[in-house]
Amino acid sequence: MLELRQLQVLKAIAREGSLAAAARALHYTQPTITHHLAALEAHFGQQLVQRGPRGAELNELGSALLPHVEAALERLRLAEQEIRDLAEQGARAVHIGTFPTAGALLLPPAVKALLQAGVRVSLTEGELPTLLKELKARQLHAALVFSEPGEHLDLDEEFEQHTLLHDPLQLVLPKQHRFAALDHVPVQELKDEDWIGAADPGDPCDRALSRACAKYGFQPVYTLRTDDYAVVQGFVAAGAGIALVPRLALSTPNSGVVLRQLADLPLAREVSVAALRTSAAPSIPTLVEQLRRQAQIIRRRWGD
Repeated sequence: MLELRQLQVLKAIAREGSLAAAARALHYTQPTITHHLAALEAHFGQQLVQRGPRGAELNELGSALLPHVEAALERLRLAEQEIRDLAEQGARAVHIGTFPTAGALLLPPAVKALLQAGVRVSLTEGELPTLLKELKARQLHAALVFSEPGEHLDLDEEFEQHTLLHDPLQLVLPKQHRFAALDHVPVQELKDEDWIGAADPGDPCDRALSRACAKYGFQPVYTLRTDDYAVVQGFVAAGAGIALVPRLALSTPNSGVVLRQLADLPLAREVSVAALRTSAAPSIPTLVEQLRRQAQIIRRRWGD
């Protein structure tokens, strides 16, 4: 049977370059390192480390094993962290992440329900890359995330995603824009417009717009990038550009803008809640259910 110390020894040898250096790094004696390595190689029935006068290095089989060893050790570290956190804060504690527009309209009712049930809730607001990073680091039990419909986010199979709603992308134009009177604006007519986009050029909304424009042989030119939708609307109203903005972010439209649709190209982002399948937090199913209820209320409000 494999032991944790055997995995730690293999990783230390790979990192330190010799059995002696691995022993110093792990605060073991060199005979102990040799013993655990021998037991690991006996388990697989194969040599994993090539020893030489200049030290030791993993051979082809050891190198193939190393990523699995590192993943197993990291998973154990994260498990220890989660259990310690639960012990310190109580099993009825949950760490939730959200991006700003979901934090404003989608998440509060779910948090209220959890608090009323006696769950201790801590919240983190951030943009999508930050939320994904903290999910993978197990710093969050769950997070509201978004993507293009059908897109798989950079999360492994240990996470599950529950789709909540499709958030339509609205064309935001200055009130005096030449297309302001149209309900549906042809994409090809926007070729010469300046655009205001997300701070991250890889934002799913910007990528959707880029593909829509590419069908007509052009790419949008951005004069400003920001994740503050109040700033977006303010600059659109000032005539500095036009924008494609998620409907969740337009609960209070600026009086100087009008909201329109792109003709023949109904673009949207998909809003989901992502959670670790093996999370010890028992309130995750309740969170998901409450988020689904609020998403249904929002869809009814939109008339979808």
